[in-house]
Amino acid sequence: MNTNLNPKTGSLYAFLAYGSWGLLPIYWKFFKAASPIEVLSHRMVWSLVFLGLILTLQQRLSELRKLPRRQVLALLATALLLSFNWGLYIYGVNTDRVVETSLGYFINPLVSVMLGFVVLRERLYRGQQIAVVIATLGVGYFIWQFGAVPWIALGLAGTFALYGLLRKMVAVSPMVGLAVETALMTPVALLMIAYWGATGTGSFGNGLGLTLLFVGAGVATSMPLLWFNNAAKRLSLATLGFCQYIAPSIQLMLGVFLYQEPFTQTHLVSFSFIWTALLIYSSSSLLRPKLTSMKS
Repeated sequence: MNTNLNPKTGSLYAFLAYGSWGLLPIYWKFFKAASPIEVLSHRMVWSLVFLGLILTLQQRLSELRKLPRRQVLALLATALLLSFNWGLYIYGVNTDRVVETSLGYFINPLVSVMLGFVVLRERLYRGQQIAVVIATLGVGYFIWQFGAVPWIALGLAGTFALYGLLRKMVAVSPMVGLAVETALMTPVALLMIAYWGATGTGSFGNGLGLTLLFVGAGVATSMPLLWFNNAAKRLSLATLGFCQYIAPSIQLMLGVFLYQEPFTQTHLVSFSFIWTALLIYSSSSLLRPKLTSMKS
């Protein structure tokens, strides 16, 4: 039994983490005039600055130097996946496809289940199998009706699920891991920022407000992770699993009600498949430990 569980405080941290992730589209919308790659570059650089400051205050910089080369190489792979995921998300938001980004994060848990089954040979229980089939039908219906693959949604779900799989296999704390990932990508990001500055094609420095928003991207990226880490320490995995749907739910509401993106009957049917799959998946994941303990 985990004696560190504290549902009240943990729920607050979970709401802060997932709520802020859900509201991030509002932040990225301020960068409509900037290219997603420029926003991504600054997100990497300023995240590293912020995380470096936190690790310094916590006197944990020595953990970075102690990482073996094989872990650093593994984190290079996760850094590439994270960069693609972050960039694709910013692109999706600023091309008015917030609804599709929310779809990606709704199906992400189910993609993670499939990766666990294929790569780690984890067992798929009956409820999980049914959930994956129903979610696949939902995506298939979307493609059939619109005649187009929701590549932003699938790209976000696939890259983040693969990122989670690889990070699970690397024995490093979340904050240190993210610091290394951003550090590995920062040299490229700085070269890009220097090029945009030299050619006058970048948006950084075009007004105090926009410049502060670029700098603030590091805080907007890192603070939810810190809140998530605190929530994970205080909540059970089952509770934390339910909380993860807060973010895409907020994103969906922003896309439909704030940004007036279309939400057609096809969207409704597809999302209904996904929501049904998530309900079955979450219920089976929650009930499985209880059933197992009753049998033992």
